[in-house]
Amino acid sequence: MRKLIVSNLVTVDGFFEGPNQELDWFMLNDEFFEYVKTMLNSVSTILFGRITYQQMAGYWPTSAADDNDPTITHKMNSLSKIVFSTTLSSVEWNNSILIKENITDEIKKLKKSVRPWEKDMVIFGSGAIVSAFAEAGLIDEYRIILNPVLIGSGNHLFKNLSVKKQNLELIKTKTLSNGVIILYYQPKKYTWKQSLIKSL
Repeated sequence: MRKLIVSNLVTVDGFFEGPNQELDWFMLNDEFFEYVKTMLNSVSTILFGRITYQQMAGYWPTSAADDNDPTITHKMNSLSKIVFSTTLSSVEWNNSILIKENITDEIKKLKKSVRPWEKDMVIFGSGAIVSAFAEAGLIDEYRIILNPVLIGSGNHLFKNLSVKKQNLELIKTKTLSNGVIILYYQPKKYTWKQSLIKSL
């Protein structure tokens, strides 16, 4: 089964973008870009909500993106992209398709796909769909890229979660030379002992 991965940069005070979608606090270096290249090589599909899609589609097809890092630019433009939006009428970025409804059902289908050329899927940004898929129990791995910065206000990655609690298990960490820490989590599965205690 294909994994659904969330890979997002966040601040120490818990925001994944500024109040006006600012991303100027990102702390990027060569080690981070190596992480991105490795991650993009492990997936075949990128998932977006509307706002993140519009930001990405406005940058990656440009010459400026190609000048900064042609390897990542090629991957971003060539990989399959799925955009979840009820307000967009079309998507123009290369290899993009639009899904307007039943988003959790669509992800369940995609996760079960066994076509040999399909790899895992990753979500960038897109707080609303991250929350929707987290709530539906569809996310297999969270990669929280913690930037050592406080911005005071902004938008949280997890919005409007109605579930009270989801336990995560730390499976790996990677510390970059600029102080950024990549935290790898997966949903924690109950052991038989935990299930027994819960039933008492």
